[in-house]
Amino acid sequence: MNEKIDYSKKTNWYQIPEITKDVDTFYIYATEYIISSFEEGAPDYATIDNPEMLLGVKVECRDHACAFGDSTNVFLPYYRQCGLRYAGEINKKTGNIDAALLGMPFDDITAALDYYFENCNGGRPFIIAGHSQGSAMILLLLRTYFKEHPDYYARMVAAYTIGYSVTKDYLKANPHLKFATGESDTGVIIAWNTEGPKNVETNANNIVVLPGTMSINPLNWKIDETYAPASLNMGSIVLDENTGEPKIGDIGADAQISLARGTVITNAKDTPMPEDVAKVAAEFFGPDGRHAYDYMYYYNNIKDNVAKRVAAYKAK
Repeated sequence: MNEKIDYSKKTNWYQIPEITKDVDTFYIYATEYIISSFEEGAPDYATIDNPEMLLGVKVECRDHACAFGDSTNVFLPYYRQCGLRYAGEINKKTGNIDAALLGMPFDDITAALDYYFENCNGGRPFIIAGHSQGSAMILLLLRTYFKEHPDYYARMVAAYTIGYSVTKDYLKANPHLKFATGESDTGVIIAWNTEGPKNVETNANNIVVLPGTMSINPLNWKIDETYAPASLNMGSIVLDENTGEPKIGDIGADAQISLARGTVITNAKDTPMPEDVAKVAAEFFGPDGRHAYDYMYYYNNIKDNVAKRVAAYKAK
């Protein structure tokens, strides 16, 4: 039964921040119900207290959502997301994962947004951001929820839909939406999908790369094939070899858009994954998919970009 989640309860949020900034971020997390979604009899959707999801959200907040924390107050609700197995099944049937998001996940996030705007936002400008399934959800919200709430949409600094596809067909069907063309335009969608060279060489299938997708380069903020060397990278999140804790480091994360694939190609040093995770990742994102690192490779550049877009919005 699809019981409504009560977002007035703090237990249904990973984070409701203390208000210290005059801009907010509403962050929607990626698919964290992954390995256990393939177990026999596993449900299509995670419960709100699914252990794998809760652990994943904690790590994602640290490695992704915290990039917005210097410039904004970051709000992060829990929601009953679809598992990776089910997302893959729906994608094979329909060509995208929208049908897997409709229903419980969409209902949860719109309820969280309603609560946020009515009780937490206080009329402040906001960023909406996510990764992967979270970004697919934002693209769904931009053409539904925010179209129905133009007063909210008018205060949107930007939408960071990193790790999912913003296609030319999507923009054509939603002319009120614009893709970013530089480092400081506002009211726009910022997106990219990161891959390694082998995905290009093999023309690999990648579940998050849809036909006609677009990317902006997270190092030079251009939408053409101008190469951005790793010297432009302000710092990537890497795991300390001794402690296993995250730190800022240099792994050679350069960036160049492939217009043919619509993705950002990098020669960054690849990070070994546990065998079971690597097998699933290759099946869904290709032999050289760098989906898990869309934020981590370019972490400090994202932080810097958020500050620039917030400043540009305030200056208007």
